Amino acid sequence: MPPRIALGRSLRAIEFQSRCSKSSPSVSALCFRPATRRYITADEKPLPTANTSDLGPNQERLPHVSEEAAEMAEITGESRPDIDQGTPIQEVLQRDPESQEKAPQVIQDDMKSTTPKGARPYSTSARRQQEAMITFEDDEVELPGHKFGLPELPLQSTANMKHRYDPVIVQVTNLLMQDGKLSRAQTKMARILNYLRTTPPPTVNPNRPLIPGAPPASHLPLNPVLYLTLAIDSVAPLLRIRSQKGAAGGGVALQIPVPLGLRQRRRQAVMWILDAANKRRSAGSGKGMFAQKVAQELVSIVEGKSALWDRRGGIHKLAVSARSNLSTGRRR
Repeated sequence: MPPRIALGRSLRAIEFQSRCSKSSPSVSALCFRPATRRYITADEKPLPTANTSDLGPNQERLPHVSEEAAEMAEITGESRPDIDQGTPIQEVLQRDPESQEKAPQVIQDDMKSTTPKGARPYSTSARRQQEAMITFEDDEVELPGHKFGLPELPLQSTANMKHRYDPVIVQVTNLLMQDGKLSRAQTKMARILNYLRTTPPPTVNPNRPLIPGAPPASHLPLNPVLYLTLAIDSVAPLLRIRSQKGAAGGGVALQIPVPLGLRQRRRQAVMWILDAANKRRSAGSGKGMFAQKVAQELVSIVEGKSALWDRRGGIHKLAVSARSNLSTGRRR
């Protein structure tokens, strides 16, 4: 068995001390004491005052803008500033003699000038009304607030934002566009026009003349848009061949020529030009090579060296030979 512990003896030897109680944090009361104020009495020394006579280097009084302008006018020999353009400050100063002494020297000199009493040397409201009035008798009408003159009526066809480009440029750009990327097509169009502008003037072949009314070949690089339009309209076909099945009897197709409109002719010509540009050999690599090949094809058309002339002539010959079929196609 474990030994027994004599609690009586052990309690006599152990001294129990009182447990120290932890002092709980007591919130000290806030004492609001009024701040001591210092009052200046007769016995105390008064506060020092600033001496306005001794000014520092950065405390000098600057001259008024009108005084400075008057001094510059005397030096340069120009006319003094016109005080009458602003608010009638002279009338306000006449009621306050104390402010007259502090007024700029230019205004003081202007007030001393001989002016009839009761009459104002100018009228701001009348001047503004006179400027706002528009006399239609004059040929030139000037409206305040317009940076540029008003447009003349009737408006030009290119005055609208949606129609600011030439119709040929818009049509060719849309045909150059792929996958709906208009910005790339516009970049190609700009490179084509730049090539036409910077190349030497073409040499026109008399056997393959351009459309009537064309300017001289030396003037074409000066206007690349006209250069492009001339090349497209010159090679554009006037007709197209439509095949009508069973018109000749026995299921045989009949060739019928159909005239084309202006936009249809230009579209057909542009499609031919793009097809011929794709078949050209590339002189290098880069994003601008296709635009360069299209521009070279345009130059060859104007010079009469392109194969599109033969293609156009072949369609016209076929249309002339099939003109007798027009009556058959009209009946059906």
